[in-house]
Amino acid sequence: MNNNHVFLNSIAEVSDELFLELQQIARFREIEAGTQIVRLGEIPSKMYMLRSGVIRCYLSTESGKEFNKSFYLPISFVASLTALIKGTPSLFVFETITNCKLYEMDYRKFTILCGKNHKLNELYSKALEKVYMKYESRLVELISLNAKDRYLKLIGQIPEINDLIPQFHIASYLGITPVQLSRIRKKLGHN
Repeated sequence: MNNNHVFLNSIAEVSDELFLELQQIARFREIEAGTQIVRLGEIPSKMYMLRSGVIRCYLSTESGKEFNKSFYLPISFVASLTALIKGTPSLFVFETITNCKLYEMDYRKFTILCGKNHKLNELYSKALEKVYMKYESRLVELISLNAKDRYLKLIGQIPEINDLIPQFHIASYLGITPVQLSRIRKKLGHN
């Protein structure tokens, strides 16, 4: 069985027939590091399944300051979800940190398929549940953990983070400065 099919089956049951239908509306792409797959203010039409590499999602202020909201590692779904659902401009930028391999899918074609196939609709629902739980967990971390504990939790989730993601992006994600992150790493012996 195809690895992508195995991944989808880990979320909800996807028959061979349904998997073939999904393949027909998906396109495999290789994207270079530093590419914005969703731009600020763009009305997106695509969703992605990341196979390899790292993507970040960030908010950019009028002054140009960036705040990382999330990191995506394989295998995960990537999309400016609110903008897709509402058909409105994205408030976030999605940018590849490393070279990435991903599957791109037209969101409208996907939702049409969902309307025709109960199992695909179940897969979509389960994937949305996972996204919601991830964001809820992130909110709890930001409210209840100090910077050192947020860093340790992040390392627990992504053990190789210091090799994959630049320190200034990690600091932004944690809501601290790179200098503060450097001090935390030094105290923990992570230098």
